[in-house]
Amino acid sequence: MKAFRLDELEAERAANEGAYLQFLRERNMSVGLYALNAGQSDPQAPHGQDEVYLVMSGRASITVGMETTQVARGSVVYVPAGAAHKFHHITEDLRVMVVFSPPEG
Repeated sequence: MKAFRLDELEAERAANEGAYLQFLRERNMSVGLYALNAGQSDPQAPHGQDEVYLVMSGRASITVGMETTQVARGSVVYVPAGAAHKFHHITEDLRVMVVFSPPEG
C-alpha cells in the first residue's frame, strides 16, 4: 500500500516551485497534483495518455476539444488522449489531482 496526504503533497509541490508534482507512478498509471492560481494561464498541451482530473479545491472553467464546463471542488473530468484541453477563467486557486493512464512520460 502507498498512502498520501494532500496537505503534504501540496507542501512538497510548493517547495519544488512547480505547478505539477507526480507523486505516484505504477505500470498502468501515474498520479500527480496540478496547481494553478487565480488568474493564471494553463500552459498545457495535449497528452499522449488518457487523463482524469479530480478538482480538490478552487473554481475554473475547462475546455476539452470544443466543450466547456465549469469545475469546482468535487468535479471530475475525463480527457481522452490527444485532446486539446485547458483550464481558464480561474477565479479561485485551483488544485487538481491528475490520473494518467498509461503513466505520463
